[in-house]
Amino acid sequence: MRAAPTILHLDMDAFYASAEQAAKPSLRGKPVVVGGLGPRGVVATASYEARRFGVHSAMPMAQARRLAPNAAYLVPRFTLYRTVSDQVMELLGRLSPLVEPLSLDEAFVDLEAGGTADDTASAMEIGEQLREAIEAVTGLSGSVGLAGSKMLAKIASEEAKPNGILLIEPGTERALLAPMPVRTLPGVGPATADHLRRAGMTTISDLAEAGEAELVRLLGKAHGSSLHRMASGYDDRPVVAERDAKSVSVEDTFDTDLHDRVRVRTEVERLADRCVHRLRAAGRSGRTVVLKVRRYDFSTLTRSETLRGPTDDPRVVREAAARLLEAVDTTGGVRLLGVGVTGLADFTQEDLFAQAAGERLAAELPEAVEPGAHPVADEAGPQDGEPAQETAEQLAARRWPAGHDVRHDTYGHGWVQGSGVGRVTVRFEEPESEPGRVRTFRIDDPELQPADPLPLVRNPVDYSSWPASLPKSRSGALSPGTESRP
Repeated sequence: MRAAPTILHLDMDAFYASAEQAAKPSLRGKPVVVGGLGPRGVVATASYEARRFGVHSAMPMAQARRLAPNAAYLVPRFTLYRTVSDQVMELLGRLSPLVEPLSLDEAFVDLEAGGTADDTASAMEIGEQLREAIEAVTGLSGSVGLAGSKMLAKIASEEAKPNGILLIEPGTERALLAPMPVRTLPGVGPATADHLRRAGMTTISDLAEAGEAELVRLLGKAHGSSLHRMASGYDDRPVVAERDAKSVSVEDTFDTDLHDRVRVRTEVERLADRCVHRLRAAGRSGRTVVLKVRRYDFSTLTRSETLRGPTDDPRVVREAAARLLEAVDTTGGVRLLGVGVTGLADFTQEDLFAQAAGERLAAELPEAVEPGAHPVADEAGPQDGEPAQETAEQLAARRWPAGHDVRHDTYGHGWVQGSGVGRVTVRFEEPESEPGRVRTFRIDDPELQPADPLPLVRNPVDYSSWPASLPKSRSGALSPGTESRP
């Protein structure tokens, strides 16, 4: 365990929902829920206003609507979230070469490795500076935890939420951990927690007092030993920079089971195109194409095909995914489809499988389509277009997802509040404007078009030279559990 609390954990506060509130002035201070809006959708993120009603991530969207019927329900805008995430990660990269992203909105940083902090005072100061920089650049807030290990830094950031900072002083770890539930520790899920509860252990202090031998007896040597060390405040896992992705994949869950075989194949081809777009965006290629099919009875089948060499050709991936689909029985219906590419490489080689009669695809792939967004138009004939069984209202929801950006020739930039019955309702406002007016249009209004998200901060502060040097104010040790909250 480190002597100095120089491991930093950043966790953005209610990231997707906070980004939507920052982009939409009329939603600030109001409950916002982001996720899949169909009958089988789940909550991705809920704003703190929505959490007061009991809404939380991974909850079925239908349950969230019952708990908070008046909340704003929006489809995710991953283009915006990735842009903001890149801004945050760029700031973290200025603090240290050792930055370990866990997701779009969460990362560990080894401050000592970057020379930006080496004791309690300097770590606290750089943590405060980071929070200020994130708000100035993105308009959003993040919570920061500082400790001598990754486990404790993550616990500290969770305790600091929302919009706070907490530092755990060396020597205070056991006292802090003791009353916390066992689920607080990494690797303790519902099943392990239930097993420990039956053995009379519900808090971390129970684990520490039980001893390593008892935990090994209950959980096995590797898990038991690791859990006992963590319960005692020890975690020697290093911050690992540039963790290499092992695969790229996309998947969609459908509101109603798909029964038409042509529709299933069309969806597989669209997923293949989205997967390749992400592959190319990452500058990668892959050798193995994977198809995932979850059927009506929740049984899940996975099929894969390994190519002779790595590729990032959409036609190759589409054809491989289609071949894999031919070997899957979809009788009874399909509720989820996914396409992925594994065996990643940083180069491609000439296509050895789909030597089309003529040229390779000349055009670049269209923009990536996130779940719920308007589908990519296929190059094939009309049989690959929108399925006939979709109603006009379903088509409107796919064309105009709730929360997504639009631009009107007369009224300017806005976002979709809802659509249906041949109409789309738009609120016209921008991140730095006053709450805007609402107008309704026909879904085929020629003056209304989908648009790209606007920056949350129009003129962000320039942090290109930050941090200029090691923080200077190092005098005066902070008290154990030093924290700062708004």
